[in-house]
Amino acid sequence: MELSKINRVFFVGIGGIGMSALARYFAKRGQVVCGYDKTRTKLTETLEQEGILITYLDDDASLPSAFLDHHEDTLVVYTPAIPKDSKVLNHFIDKGFSLKKRSEVLGIISKGMFCIAVAGTHGKTTTSSIVAHILKDTGYDCTAFLGGITSNYNSNVLFGDNNVVVVEADEYDRSFLTLHPDIAVVTSMDADHLDIYGDKSHLEESFRLFAGQLKAEGTLYAHEGLPLENSISYAASPTAKAKAENLRVEGSKFVFDYADATQRITDISLMLPGKHNVENTTVAIAIALQLGIDAEKIKQAVANFKGVKRRFEYIVNNGNQIYIDDYAHHPEELRACFDAVRQLYPDKKLTVIFQPHLFTRTRDFADEFAKVLSTADELLLLEIYPARELPLEDINAQFLLDKIILTDKQVCGKDFVVQHVKDTKPELILTVGAGDIDTVIEPLKNILNNA
Repeated sequence: MELSKINRVFFVGIGGIGMSALARYFAKRGQVVCGYDKTRTKLTETLEQEGILITYLDDDASLPSAFLDHHEDTLVVYTPAIPKDSKVLNHFIDKGFSLKKRSEVLGIISKGMFCIAVAGTHGKTTTSSIVAHILKDTGYDCTAFLGGITSNYNSNVLFGDNNVVVVEADEYDRSFLTLHPDIAVVTSMDADHLDIYGDKSHLEESFRLFAGQLKAEGTLYAHEGLPLENSISYAASPTAKAKAENLRVEGSKFVFDYADATQRITDISLMLPGKHNVENTTVAIAIALQLGIDAEKIKQAVANFKGVKRRFEYIVNNGNQIYIDDYAHHPEELRACFDAVRQLYPDKKLTVIFQPHLFTRTRDFADEFAKVLSTADELLLLEIYPARELPLEDINAQFLLDKIILTDKQVCGKDFVVQHVKDTKPELILTVGAGDIDTVIEPLKNILNNA
């Protein structure tokens, strides 16, 4: 399907972060955009305020008349997270509509554009957001489709006037194989999505296929140590080709130097904490330099990048209490997040509120989760967020809790979490998870700000 021939677009699962970015893109282009999602959220309410009609009933009778019958100029975008028995989804299938995954639509949009694609089992949202911000802030410009709400722009889609597009490339369901980038980044290849891939070797093969999608004269950046040939390595390591050096903490900021074979930028200040975010920024700088952007402008852009919502986001920092929220839902992400917290606040008692995401992920990485969670001082563990999955026998929060070597730990509900924080007022709180744990953010924020 050609972009110029699309007049109407319906999104099945419009509330997803990647789906909503596409919805905003088509609405900006002037197409009729509508969608379905099972749950009303802040994001869907914002989309409605922007003029997008959304139904929350999984019933074809709830669909706008323009989407009842098939038309050649109509595109239906769906997410694999939608259950296969969805009435709305099956209406479009039965009526013969043109159905595309989000990744396929990104492939259509980016075709003919200079595409910068960022992939990885973790780190891709922050990295792609930093790349897009540097291009915007320095005046180079770009269009961008991101997997999070950037704090600088309060959006997950950025609109540019040139031919450059930055895309977060999702490995789930091998979605990123629809892209043919000019510049590609692979941030990490840790085992994940084993419900799709079966084992780590198949996941790694998928990333190799993604790297193979690179255009003939394209450039591949990969975190040092990843088994990808013909790549430029990056890391906070003396042996990487693009590297962060002299890393230190000054106040609440991380400061470092950037160096490659031909260039050096000193005393780069970064609001985002943690070695992992320094490395994410390092590859973004390397890309910006490759595009010919002035080093001093890059340094200024990095310094004013405010981050991405739910990526080490400070919710409260009032002197008495510190409350940080993070999207981490894989053991390696948790480890990086915990390390950043400990570097910044080594003497404070750390209270962690964690919501596991997916029964299969909890089962497959239970020992790794337990090892990281055992490093907290206090743990409040919520039940597993199922997302697209049905329950698995004996796989629940208690199953995970039993593996955690920590005295101060318990399984509890969200209401208990809110009351517990109200009663105990912990000095350092971290909420982590990719489910609906974000619904406790505002209640906790209000309690701590009014303490």
